[in-house]
Amino acid sequence: MDGFTLIADPTRRRILDALRVAEHDVSTLTGLLGIPQPLMSKHLRVLREAGAVTAATDGRRRVYRLAADPLPDVLGWVSPYHRRWSDGFDRLAEALDDERRSER
Repeated sequence: MDGFTLIADPTRRRILDALRVAEHDVSTLTGLLGIPQPLMSKHLRVLREAGAVTAATDGRRRVYRLAADPLPDVLGWVSPYHRRWSDGFDRLAEALDDERRSER
């Protein structure tokens, strides 16, 4: 499953957001997001199979964390836009600085 299809589901986006902050086990994620455990397990399986999250066993718990490079195709697509916006903001900051200097 590609990254765009993966994040098209709002529940999976919420799970990824929670794992971006910290690693969690299934029961903690279920409590945080108010999602029934069977549905949470289904979404985590999809995320794990797509390579967006990893799972490690800690005793009887399975702990999930965001993968090192969870959505490479999404990042690859959005990066040129981010660079363009960033360059535009840099030019705007320079213009504002020039204007402030000329007002002194």
